[in-house]
Amino acid sequence: MALGGDLMASRFSQSSDAVMSNHLEDCGGDADELSQQRDSDIASTSSYVNAASAASTSMLYLPQTVVLCELRHDAFEASTPTGPSDTGLVSKWRPKDRMKTGCVALVLCLNISVDPPDVIKISPCARMECWIDPFSMAPPKALETIGKNMREQYERWQPRARYKVELDPTVDDVKKLCDTCRKYAKSERVLFHYNGHGVPKPTPNGEIWLFNKSYTQYIPLPISDLDSWLKTPSIYVFDCSAAGMIVNSFIELNDWGASSYSGSARDCILLAACEAHENLPQSAEFPADVFTSCLTTPIKMALRWFCGRSLLRESLDYSLIDKIPGRQNDRKTLLGELNWIFTAVTDTIAWNVLPHDLFQRLFRQDLLVASLFRNFLLAERIMRSANCSPISHPMLPPTHQHHMWEAWDMAAEICLSQLPLLVEDPNAEFQPSPFFTEQLTAFEVWLDHGSEHKKPPEQLPIVLQVLLSQCHRFRALVLLGRFLDMGPWAVDQALSVGIFPYVLKLLQTTTADLRHILVFIWTKILALDKSCQVDLVKDLGHTYFIRFLDSVEAYPEQRAMAAFVLAVIVDGHRRGQEACIEAGLIHLCLKHLQGSVLPNDAQTEPLFLQWLCLCLGKLWEDFTEAQLIGLQAGAPAIFALLLSEPQPEVRASAIFALGTLLDVGFDTSRDGVGGDEECDDDEKIRAEAEISIIKSLLSVVSDGSPLVRAEVAVALARFAFGHKQHLKSIAIAYWKPQSNPLLNPLPSLVNIKGTGSGNIASSQIGPLTRVGNDSPVVLRDGRVSTSSPLATSGIMHGSPLSDDSSQHSGSGILNDGISNGIVNQSRPKPLDNAMYSQCVLGMCTLANDPSPRIASLGRRVLSIIGIEIEVKKAVKLTGGSVRPGEPTTSSPTPSLAGLVRSSSWFDMNGGHLPLTFRTPPVSPPRQSYLAGMRRVCSLEFRPHLMNSSDSGLADPLLGSVSGLSERSLLPQSTIYNWSCGHFSKPILTATDNGEEILARREERDKFALELIAKCQHSSVSKFNNDKQIANWDTKFETGTKAALLQPFAPIVIAADENERIRVWNYEEASLLNGFDNHGFPEKGISKLCLLNELDDSLLLVASYDGNIRVWKDYTVRGKQKVVTAFPSIQGHKPGVRSLNAVVDWQQQSGYLYASGEISSIMLWDLDKEQLVNLIPTSSDCSVSVLAASQVHGSQLAAGFVDGSVRLYDIRTPEMLVRAMQPHAHRVGRVVGIGFQPGLDPGKIVSASQAGDVQFLDIRSPRDMYLTINAHRGSLTALAVHRYAPIIASGSAKQLIKVFSLEGRQLGTIKYNTTFMAQKIGSVSCLAFHPYQVLLAAGAADAGLPIYADDNSQTR
Repeated sequence: MALGGDLMASRFSQSSDAVMSNHLEDCGGDADELSQQRDSDIASTSSYVNAASAASTSMLYLPQTVVLCELRHDAFEASTPTGPSDTGLVSKWRPKDRMKTGCVALVLCLNISVDPPDVIKISPCARMECWIDPFSMAPPKALETIGKNMREQYERWQPRARYKVELDPTVDDVKKLCDTCRKYAKSERVLFHYNGHGVPKPTPNGEIWLFNKSYTQYIPLPISDLDSWLKTPSIYVFDCSAAGMIVNSFIELNDWGASSYSGSARDCILLAACEAHENLPQSAEFPADVFTSCLTTPIKMALRWFCGRSLLRESLDYSLIDKIPGRQNDRKTLLGELNWIFTAVTDTIAWNVLPHDLFQRLFRQDLLVASLFRNFLLAERIMRSANCSPISHPMLPPTHQHHMWEAWDMAAEICLSQLPLLVEDPNAEFQPSPFFTEQLTAFEVWLDHGSEHKKPPEQLPIVLQVLLSQCHRFRALVLLGRFLDMGPWAVDQALSVGIFPYVLKLLQTTTADLRHILVFIWTKILALDKSCQVDLVKDLGHTYFIRFLDSVEAYPEQRAMAAFVLAVIVDGHRRGQEACIEAGLIHLCLKHLQGSVLPNDAQTEPLFLQWLCLCLGKLWEDFTEAQLIGLQAGAPAIFALLLSEPQPEVRASAIFALGTLLDVGFDTSRDGVGGDEECDDDEKIRAEAEISIIKSLLSVVSDGSPLVRAEVAVALARFAFGHKQHLKSIAIAYWKPQSNPLLNPLPSLVNIKGTGSGNIASSQIGPLTRVGNDSPVVLRDGRVSTSSPLATSGIMHGSPLSDDSSQHSGSGILNDGISNGIVNQSRPKPLDNAMYSQCVLGMCTLANDPSPRIASLGRRVLSIIGIEIEVKKAVKLTGGSVRPGEPTTSSPTPSLAGLVRSSSWFDMNGGHLPLTFRTPPVSPPRQSYLAGMRRVCSLEFRPHLMNSSDSGLADPLLGSVSGLSERSLLPQSTIYNWSCGHFSKPILTATDNGEEILARREERDKFALELIAKCQHSSVSKFNNDKQIANWDTKFETGTKAALLQPFAPIVIAADENERIRVWNYEEASLLNGFDNHGFPEKGISKLCLLNELDDSLLLVASYDGNIRVWKDYTVRGKQKVVTAFPSIQGHKPGVRSLNAVVDWQQQSGYLYASGEISSIMLWDLDKEQLVNLIPTSSDCSVSVLAASQVHGSQLAAGFVDGSVRLYDIRTPEMLVRAMQPHAHRVGRVVGIGFQPGLDPGKIVSASQAGDVQFLDIRSPRDMYLTINAHRGSLTALAVHRYAPIIASGSAKQLIKVFSLEGRQLGTIKYNTTFMAQKIGSVSCLAFHPYQVLLAAGAADAGLPIYADDNSQTR
């Protein structure tokens, strides 16, 4: 069989011809002095090899597969993901209290025709007040007209406020005015506008001037009185000379006497026309009330001022400014566009200059205040040109020279240039300004070059304004989406500038073009701040996303975003859940999920499936009505099909949705709903569904992804909480002493068919036995251990546990229907005992998980049903000594009889997790004992403890807390919060370090190819003691069990049988790191492999118990982290004491092969983190060694304990390619196997314990074509170089031999190159460098020497 030779032929490069011919010449050498036997038809292999000539070397040699580097692998053990927040920092963008100005008091003290005594006017002088010349009509008429005009000018900014005008008033008039305004405004803001052009300047004491009734005197009004009348919140506008005096007095008032004026300091805003030492401008260029004109008629004021400075001043008549066509609120007219541009410019200046909190307070809290402050920026610009400085409280930084004013000037000039034509011809078409287009372009430029660490884009407020315009809206939304994608900081910036109400309003539009980008923007907003869910439901925004979710023309990724938005809307928000159920979201999501798992259907986007599951899980979380709708719609069956999906995130999300369908029994919303019949039907549906759900959960209890198993643990915790009495009684029934001495194990899980990652067998848990009083001694993995005296004494017969539960041991039913003294009809009904037994097994599997986080969750689940696992560091005795550096631990002696019971029926995988039931004492203990005690009891035992006001169910883990507080202490799912993190990160752009990673990869590829070429052309002639380049004292008392050389750094990794791992730099002779693989080293390490060796490599550590752990950052002291961990062996043979797992890793395919005391080889896809296939071994014996081809990504060789060798190809239907018996004449277990160096897929080297090394060719009629009798028995290790024509074998007799592929011995290694030439230890492992001719040799002593060939430079 050609083994895919034709397929591979197309991949070889021309440059490999020389390599291959060289290899063939090597194969054609003569036999050496060793006894050897050569196949007569070896020449036939050359024709096969020649057929496989030529295309890309890098494609063949250097695998492009990279595994276990997804987001989910980034410190899974340590991570505590948080979802979208609804409190704290992120919600600062919301204006704390929306406010409006409810009442406006306008006080004009003009006293027309009478100048105040402290004013000397120039001639000509500024005269206009509210754009009226007071001398153009009779003074009373003029005063009334000015008052009316001022009112109209203010009404443009706040038409709904109540206006009160007082003309030349007395102190009493003003007091009455203030009282009336405050009474009407209540808690709203009051605006007090004071025009003091006809009275003297304010006094240094902070008094403004009014009149007496007969207008014969000026009467002072202290600002403190005004403040006490008007109260807070308030805003004052003072348009008079020396207005700064008033501001200073207010500040002093707030500093010294704020307490006596209730809340004056809290919310009081002041705008004043000039500093304390300044007079108002008198130039006829300005109106007399220039400050008021800027605040109330900014466009007119700005254009009149600009006209005098523009190039158009000679061609433009001032009177035309009053004739600008259009309305201020119509953006399609000239006046409307000018107002729009002015708003954008002033907002932008404020946003870029003001502190965040001040901008929110002045520009986003109150519409009138925001308008006045925008216009105040204009007043500062215009009045500073007349040497007058308007001031405010709170004080603003100077803005009159901000560069955005130049953009305003340009826009104003473009608009003014059209003005004569538009006035002359009313039908002339108005040409919009390019202002917004140019500003969007500037924003786009920033997006191309900006980042979080640079200054934020100053155009953000302009983008906000552009959303109001249909013609610019799409482009603005796209650019806004790009900005939001830069990270949570960008979303926070956009929300702070005020984007939220705009994008909320846009959900009411039906424009199809905007749907995709709006969904994206809302995804980004909700990924930051969950509190927006309330606004969305209130405005019926959820219907927009439900429609989008159902739109087939949208991309699946975009529909996934819609599902995410809906998931956030229903997350912990009952109104949102109800609204989405009314809109039919459950059936819609289930329809799309069902469509994705139908056969022959196109592959559905995993992200979409993931978020459909999460959305449904959140929709019916703690919501009984929704759960019943889901159950009636057949949700469990649909989710069960998703448990075999290749993406762990999808599987985990499906389990989350299944888990939230389980009723914990604390949903109070259903009390008294429906009749008894309806409840019975509902309970029947629920009971059937629970069985289906539990079967699904147990099928993935040994899934390859910790992400998935964590969700299984959380879901089982919910189930255990609802059924804890039944589960506990089942456990007790098997634990309780029996008169029957027969050992009776729990039913196994073997008959639960896994839809995902294979079957789970009882053997996964280890021996499961029940021990009676007459069986005090149990065998645990070959060690004799006496069961706890507490378990075998007669104490327990008096305990409520044994007496009360014995009658239930058959049925497994206890009284679990009472909560807080009230019979709750909707407590879960019991399932059958077999199901409960399987659940306990599944929980124990999780408690024994190789991932510390999953094991912790599993122990919490067991403690819910009253089983406590005492976690201890295992003590390993080596030659009578305890493991160095580790404390010895012993079983605790309980102070109260019956509190802690050792369980000898659960010896889990080596017994390193002692299991105990905790039960209450027989008689009530003294109060002092109760303080630190963790109680474990069920309801019927509680009265024995104490008279408690809380009569709810006591939970083993949760203690004596009731109701919702108990519920909240259950282990919480993390998949939802973790998945939300995807949308917080940039989605539209690749990560910044992508190019850097690519460059490093290319560099390594090039370097590796050079080294490979050297290896293939190398002619090693000598390899012995003299070539030792380093010798590392590992400090391992039991010697080195496994070793590994890193490809691109002078680093060697070694492990001992106590599963300690140490990393050493052999060039610098320095220890880089050392750590324990895990806390319970029982079996030792069987293999070390490097994953992703051409990228950021990960260290795979396989233990003999079949558990796999993958580490990152393992070369940095103390920084190592578990990337993933899983049990690679499932369902071993009955009666097997030890798994003796063997594994090998194949980078090209991304597969991990694992076997041991089982009848198959398990094929794990580490990209999917899933068991994808079982390869039948076709042998009664177990596999003793595995080797995956590192050149051909589908081939695997296995050696067996009976000396047989089999080659498998996973591409073929039957998988077994050939079975051979190369070691028949000297039967011994195969201890080493490997594919021969080079491109030939059919040549294998095999070594048996008996000492013979066989060279096999699967295409040869005979099994082997070359035999080397390397050692006389006691062969312990074999290493085959990946590319160089060299192999090495090691013996327990302190000897290493190195051979060429022709069988010629290149050298023998017996001694270390030390001063005393000490003999090497008994060889336990050998490892070649993948790309150099270097050999690391581990032995029973603490030394780990590294040897090089004779061509290498001795370091």
